[in-house]
Amino acid sequence: MRAVRVAAVAVLVAAFGGCRPAVEGRAARPAPPARPAPSVTPVVRDEAAVWRGWGLKPLPPAPAPPEDKPLKLGGKGPVKVFDRVPTEERVVFITIDDGQEKDPRFVQMLTDLKVPVTMFLTDDVVRDDYAYFKPLQALGNHVQNHTLTHPVLPLLGLDGQKHEICGAQEALTKQYGTEPTLLRPPYGRWNWAMQQAARECGIDGIVMWRASMQIHDMQYDDANKKLHPGDILLAHFRGPEQLKGETMTEMFAHMLKRIGKQGFAVARLEDYISPRSAPASSSPPGPLRPG
Repeated sequence: MRAVRVAAVAVLVAAFGGCRPAVEGRAARPAPPARPAPSVTPVVRDEAAVWRGWGLKPLPPAPAPPEDKPLKLGGKGPVKVFDRVPTEERVVFITIDDGQEKDPRFVQMLTDLKVPVTMFLTDDVVRDDYAYFKPLQALGNHVQNHTLTHPVLPLLGLDGQKHEICGAQEALTKQYGTEPTLLRPPYGRWNWAMQQAARECGIDGIVMWRASMQIHDMQYDDANKKLHPGDILLAHFRGPEQLKGETMTEMFAHMLKRIGKQGFAVARLEDYISPRSAPASSSPPGPLRPG
């Protein structure tokens, strides 16, 4: 029996022999210093290489959006019609109409180049693939109103125009989660009734243009074929069938070359617009224009 007790004590000593009480007055061993986190080198975007991948040279960088928006809309009365932004900065604004062509490479192009655009969508040509425009919207590009069916609006009267504009407001808001604030009138045709209809449908401004992109070159309002600060430019979602074999990305590359050659940057139209303004005055109907 004594042998059993001795064996048990030996086991306990072996198990707990290393757990000695701390000697009074002895300082605790300091913890080893923490290793510094490994440094992470930020990835620097090679703009020239990205643009070169599309056969282009980078455009000048756009300035920061102005805190005091130079184009003030809203208020009571007819909706204001404009084709440029009052600014001295060497910026222009690209707007793209309709939505017929849905080229996946164009989504990649804008993702790579980060060129801002404003999309004026016609519901009956985008409804077969609303989702195509959502990645473009996710890049910060706004979806705006280009009517339900692309008619010559002044021929419809007030009620017909409200049907086209308000109907597109409802459809586009439902699909893209934001209500359009701007209207591009099909063919550039507008009149006082459109201004009133646009107001009743929640539109702040009717957007025209100073130059339009064709296939390889621009058509200018300026007889000298020059861009000016604040010009609004028109292009379309079009593909080889409408562009004589050219793709959407090829057409857009030509457009960027024309802009860069004249030393302009591309800014976002909505960054220069404020809805706070006095009422705009009524104007006579405009001429028929491609749009």
